[in-house]
Amino acid sequence: MPFKSLKEKLAASSNYSVTFGEIIKINATVITASGLKVSIGDMVKIISNDTSQESMGMVTEIDAKVFFITPFSFVEGFCSGDKVFLDSTGMNIPVGSSLLGRVVDPFMRAIDGKGTITDSKLAPIIKAPIAAMKRGMIDEVFSVGVKSIDALLTCGKGQKLGIFAGSGVGKSTLMGMIVRGSSAPIKVVALIGERGREVPEFIEKNLGGNLENTVIIVATSDDSPLMRKYGAFAAMSVAEHFKDKGQDVLFMMDSVTRFAMAQREIGLALGEPPTSKGYPPSSLTLLPQLMERAGKEEGKGSITAFFTVLIEGDDMSDPIADQSRSILDGHIVLSRELTDFGIYPPVHILQSASRVMNDIISEQHLQAVMKFRRYYTLLKENEVLIRIGAYTKGTDAELDEAISKKDAMQKFMSQNANNQTNFDETVNSITELMADATSPL
Repeated sequence: MPFKSLKEKLAASSNYSVTFGEIIKINATVITASGLKVSIGDMVKIISNDTSQESMGMVTEIDAKVFFITPFSFVEGFCSGDKVFLDSTGMNIPVGSSLLGRVVDPFMRAIDGKGTITDSKLAPIIKAPIAAMKRGMIDEVFSVGVKSIDALLTCGKGQKLGIFAGSGVGKSTLMGMIVRGSSAPIKVVALIGERGREVPEFIEKNLGGNLENTVIIVATSDDSPLMRKYGAFAAMSVAEHFKDKGQDVLFMMDSVTRFAMAQREIGLALGEPPTSKGYPPSSLTLLPQLMERAGKEEGKGSITAFFTVLIEGDDMSDPIADQSRSILDGHIVLSRELTDFGIYPPVHILQSASRVMNDIISEQHLQAVMKFRRYYTLLKENEVLIRIGAYTKGTDAELDEAISKKDAMQKFMSQNANNQTNFDETVNSITELMADATSPL
């Protein structure tokens, strides 16, 4: 083979430029290097001179002739003088149909022991959200197979919703019910910043071990902050790949709070000022960059997204929860009180809302939902009087009606985690339950 052709082939197959930089300083979270001309967001590969240890990183700050790298793994083992190479592929990941049924890390490397991923098409991790005027109208129901959500908080195809819950309330169980019961042909699940133990548990217990048409992207709590941050963006890129092929995708992410915490670690390490609860401004601006990529696009498919938000101390005024509610098209709040009372899934319908519901359901369904919520409110307001026997039947005809339906309403809101319901049957059930109601709206 001619030397020129060999040189061109080697250059084409290499991911790294010929020149390299060197590490000049390392601390626990940031590597300082010099000798390369780089831009913010460039990907670099760090190679140890002594042990040939390798790690990927991203350029997150530039100061004159030095630049700062946030590594995707840990910095132990590297030292001053180690080489830094610019990665010409940038922030791209391989995507394709071979990801279906697999468990991968944010770089789409298999972690399920089933062999390597063979996809060759590269997609950028960071991508602009759908343009406002190219978004399709949300006018179709997206069934999730959970009665309390399908009936009382109906989702639309292309909607973005948040699941807000404290620890141990049943968030993972509800996630599994939605993934198993949803009508989407493609499902992408991002497990970001959670305990490693929860990954096989979620797959086996909550999904029943069935990963058909499902991709699971994992970045556990022991991964670096950068890995956790870009794990969410990588998962969204996988969902966008299938959306661009005209398919309807369910995107499920657990959790937004861990994602924001990862950016908090990165931002504080780079000297950003902390604001409420120690979150730097970049943590809040990052949320819409991720969430707005979900939705329905004209001429293509849709991404219906559920983002879980961990509410520390059940505090709904948490800055991440507050910011998320302002971006999303609805919120599902899980109640610890309902969990203690034995109602699963513990969806608190009075604190929850779906902003597109009224546009996608029938008038009959809407009337039944309004009556259900009104009766539920009456029962909550008069709960103490009813329990101590201070309420006399006949005082309020509407409350009498609510009391007579109390058991049926609680039964309607409860559902076994292994059961999925048909949307039409769910609508018929709530319509029949409220059919003989006499209260005015």
